[in-house]
Amino acid sequence: MDGTISQAEPIACTLGAGEFGKRLDWIAELNRAALLDVQRKGVRLILAYRQEHANRVREMVRQEQKCCGFLGFDLREDDGRVTLVVKAPVSAADALDAIFEPFLTGSPQSGGCACAAPSSRKGEDNDYC
Repeated sequence: MDGTISQAEPIACTLGAGEFGKRLDWIAELNRAALLDVQRKGVRLILAYRQEHANRVREMVRQEQKCCGFLGFDLREDDGRVTLVVKAPVSAADALDAIFEPFLTGSPQSGGCACAAPSSRKGEDNDYC
């Protein structure tokens, strides 16, 4: 997949609060089932997933490209794993923690909890906490 970042896109997710919460839950479930490794290198987040979950990782990329056009995604499959590189624009360097946190939901790097959600999720049931 092409890792090109759209310079015309605003640096913001276009999902509504409810959709964002559902997406976080979906990513958290994927991460708990399939995430092998996470590395952060500058404006890049490198996620390695189990090969047998490749279709789900591809679906995540398709969905994220729709709502976060400012991010670049590069997906590769080799060595029995699926590696996804998420690249943020250099102009977003001050906000990288917030930009990358949704991709870490449910992983040990986020404390294993999907509660790292925005305040818009208050009052929603969350089975992960």
